[in-house]
Amino acid sequence: MPPTQGTQGIPGRDQRAPMERLVRIAATLRERGSVGETGERLAEIAGFDGERAMDQLKRDIRSLTDQGWQIDNVAGPGEPSRYRMHTVDNRLRVRLTPPQQRALQRAVLLADRDDLIDRLGLGERAAPSEAGVVAGVPTAGHDVFLATVLQAVRLGSVLRFSYKGSARVVHPESVRSQNGTWYLRGQEAGTDGLVGADEPVKSFVVARMSDVAADAPRTARPVPAARHPELHPMSWEIDPPVDVTLRTTAAHQPDVVRWLGEPAAVEVDGDAVTLRYVVTHRAALRARLYELGRRVVLVGPDDVRRELVDELRELSGGR
Repeated sequence: MPPTQGTQGIPGRDQRAPMERLVRIAATLRERGSVGETGERLAEIAGFDGERAMDQLKRDIRSLTDQGWQIDNVAGPGEPSRYRMHTVDNRLRVRLTPPQQRALQRAVLLADRDDLIDRLGLGERAAPSEAGVVAGVPTAGHDVFLATVLQAVRLGSVLRFSYKGSARVVHPESVRSQNGTWYLRGQEAGTDGLVGADEPVKSFVVARMSDVAADAPRTARPVPAARHPELHPMSWEIDPPVDVTLRTTAAHQPDVVRWLGEPAAVEVDGDAVTLRYVVTHRAALRARLYELGRRVVLVGPDDVRRELVDELRELSGGR
C-alpha cells in the first residue's frame, strides 16, 4: 500500500514512511550507477501516482540533495527525466555552507587537484576555456597569483612579490581562506635573501600582492608552525591578524585588560573607554568576551561581530 502523500515534514506525523521512501530512491539510483533511472520508474518505486507524481518525486530528490547526495537529471532537452547519482564522499557538502563549498572548490582547482572535485562531491569542474571563472565563480584578479602562491607552498618554493609598495622575498608556510579573503603565512627574508630562525611569521593578503613569482622547488626553508610565545592564548598566532575595537567603561577597563591583555591603543572620552587589540586568535577572543559579558561591547570589525553572533546562535540551538 503506497504511503500517505503530503505527510513529509508535518510535526506529529510518523516520519518512517517518508524516510523509507527516500532510502528506496537512493538505493535504486546507487544500484543503477552511471545508467541512472527514469523519473517515471522512480516515482513508481516511491509509491507516487496521479498528476502530481513527478512534482512529489522532485521534492524527494531535493531532500536527498539537501542531505549531500549528488543527483543530476541527465536527460536531454525535451526528453523524459532520467536521474543519476554520483557516489561521492558527501560529508563536506553536509557540513559546509554553499559559500564555503565554493571556496574549497576554487582552492582545489587552483591547486591542480581536479580529482578532489569528484571525490568530495563539490560539483562540476569549470571549463578550462572559461576565462575569469573558477568553479563557476567569477574570480578576483588575484586568482592567477593565488595559483602561484598555492603551488609555492606545495613545492616549498621561495615567493617573490610586491606588497604595499615594497619588494618582498618570503619563505611560505601555508595559505588559508577566512571570510572570503586569502592569506599567505610565511617568514620574510632580509635584503640578503636570508631569513633568520627568529624572524616573525607574517600574514600577507594575496589580493594585495603584485608581480608574484616563485623560485625553484625546495628553495624555501621550513617555517615553524603557529607559535605560542606566551601562555596567554590571546598572544597565539592562530589566525591572520585583525584590528578589533572594543568599548567599555573606566570602571570595567581593568577587567578587560585582565582578560585580554594590554591593548594596542586606548581612547578615553569621559567614562567611555575605547580599546583596540590586534587579534591573532579569534576563538580565544570570543571565549573571553563571553566571560566579560556586558562589561564590554564588541564594536568591530563586522566579520568578527558576525562570527560572535553565529557562534552564540549555534550554542543556543539556532534560536
